[in-house]
Amino acid sequence: MNQKLDCAAFVGVDWADQEHAVCVLPAEGGPAQHCLVKQQPEAIAAWVAGLRQQFGGRPIVVCLEQSRGGLIYALMAYEFLVLCPINPSQLAAYRAALHPSGAKDDPTDAELLASFVRDHGDRVRVWLPDDEVTRGLRLLSEQRRTWVEQRVALEHQLRQRLKETYPQALELIVGDLHSEYMLAFLAKFPTLKELQRASPRQLAKWLRLPRRRPDDLPAEQLQTMRIAAIRQAIPLTKDPAILEHARLVICSVVAQIQSLNRAIVDCEQRIAELFARHPDHDLFASFPGAGTSLAPRLAAAFGTDREKYATALNIQQLSGIAPVTRSSGKKKVVRARWARSKFLHQTFYEFARCSTKYSVWAKAYVEMRRSAGAGYHVIIRALAFKWQRILFRCWQNGECYDEQKYLQRLLVNAPRLARFLRPPEVETP
Repeated sequence: MNQKLDCAAFVGVDWADQEHAVCVLPAEGGPAQHCLVKQQPEAIAAWVAGLRQQFGGRPIVVCLEQSRGGLIYALMAYEFLVLCPINPSQLAAYRAALHPSGAKDDPTDAELLASFVRDHGDRVRVWLPDDEVTRGLRLLSEQRRTWVEQRVALEHQLRQRLKETYPQALELIVGDLHSEYMLAFLAKFPTLKELQRASPRQLAKWLRLPRRRPDDLPAEQLQTMRIAAIRQAIPLTKDPAILEHARLVICSVVAQIQSLNRAIVDCEQRIAELFARHPDHDLFASFPGAGTSLAPRLAAAFGTDREKYATALNIQQLSGIAPVTRSSGKKKVVRARWARSKFLHQTFYEFARCSTKYSVWAKAYVEMRRSAGAGYHVIIRALAFKWQRILFRCWQNGECYDEQKYLQRLLVNAPRLARFLRPPEVETP
């Protein structure tokens, strides 16, 4: 990288919450220049202005262990700064190689970052921000995922509390525990005692009947039996301290889940609006199983810059779908890649799993690998690896995915997989 750019200096930044240690190494040589920069807009702007004046506005490479956050968001506004985020494990290994004693301090780390990008620039990826729509999709999709995970954790907490003190509520659940109906029910009747105090009219209003089968009792008779069962229900415990604590927790968790539900709905609406404006909307929406949730995440993963990834292997390695091979002598080990973007890995893994319901060849691929004895998660990762090559080719060519076209090619180029394709879903060439 430093051979292609006429860089005036290499800067290493060991970032922190309040103050950043900075080291500047001029490209023409000379002593390292150390300073501290506060995490304040005025301080960062003044420091960058000083760099521009010192090096005449020529490109300056900045290396730091951060790909997002307040500092990099501030630095991305300056066109002459070339940002190169690196993985913290890279710096740790580099530090251990040069300082085997284990000594460490912020100014030394800043100088190590600057020297690393100067001496090994070909090993560092230049960070180029995506367009505004893509950045918005990525940030909102990641936020939605975070909120969903928080909701799941709260749902588990609520379910456990109900099991311990109010199991009758779980028997009355119709649908998910985080559904608006169930949350409203628990907010209205957070304890068995309050449920038993309700009038028959209230209970008839709140108790939803499960999906009925032809041989079930009439709805009115079934509802009467359920109300009678509630009246005769015996509490699991009568300890006032336990019940008071459980009621407080149930009401609090229910309110938190309701708040998350509203936030998730708002986030999904904004994602849909941004994805509709994305130039590759039709391309990523054409993939089977992507849907309204995963298609925006795929668009955010690839972006709109067609030079961002040179080959499909780049995105396969970045997402951690591509395995790591370690060989020494006669020993060869293939293992999962743990140095990866967790969200990207989840995106492609979940898309591959969902595609098995809508893609003929993806379902056939799972059956083929299962017949060979492969584990489910190994199969899905391998399927994601294949999908990434298809996604990359469609993205590079700007073409929507065509399932029938791909199936015709499989019949010719993958005879083993073709044996698992079931007619009449596939037409012979």
